[in-house]
Amino acid sequence: MAEQKGKNENIKYIVRLANTNLDGTRQAVYALSNIRGIGYRTAEILLKKLNIPRAVKLGELDDNKIEEIKEAIERRYNEFYPSWTLNHQKDIQTGESLLKVGPDLGVALQDDVNRMKRTRSYKGMRHEKGKKVRGQRTRSNGRKGLAVGVIKKRGEAPAPEGGAAAPAAAPAAAATPAPAEEPKK
Repeated sequence: MAEQKGKNENIKYIVRLANTNLDGTRQAVYALSNIRGIGYRTAEILLKKLNIPRAVKLGELDDNKIEEIKEAIERRYNEFYPSWTLNHQKDIQTGESLLKVGPDLGVALQDDVNRMKRTRSYKGMRHEKGKKVRGQRTRSNGRKGLAVGVIKKRGEAPAPEGGAAAPAAAPAAAATPAPAEEPKK
């Protein structure tokens, strides 16, 4: 039986934080950034405030340090993060800035979209129609379904190779001569 190299007895290979399973073999800063709502910068700020080296593997931390991280993520974010790092600023119900992580972030975003739809705001109407919301171009990008490609205007014939567009053909009803009226008796 071949012994596996690099297998550490003191490492936890899966660490559970904020309803997310994290890889314990990765550096703490990268592992924490896998939590939805926590990015690289937020993870760096958190580890710096807790005096945890950013290069240490998350699974090598003892249970006390992991509990500190869990506490900081779930409850004490106002002490740790500057206001610009919080991802749910000026909450509509409480008026305070919050850090939403994990499934709470998805629920909060969906609630915000539903509120915009209910109030019939411009952004809500765009969300309802499935169109771009933040001012992006829609003429050439973001097409879905069968209508992919350029749609030509009706009556416009393709341009010949050497010149301008040919005039549209006359409708079939106008091409046939109208029947002559019979004289009145």
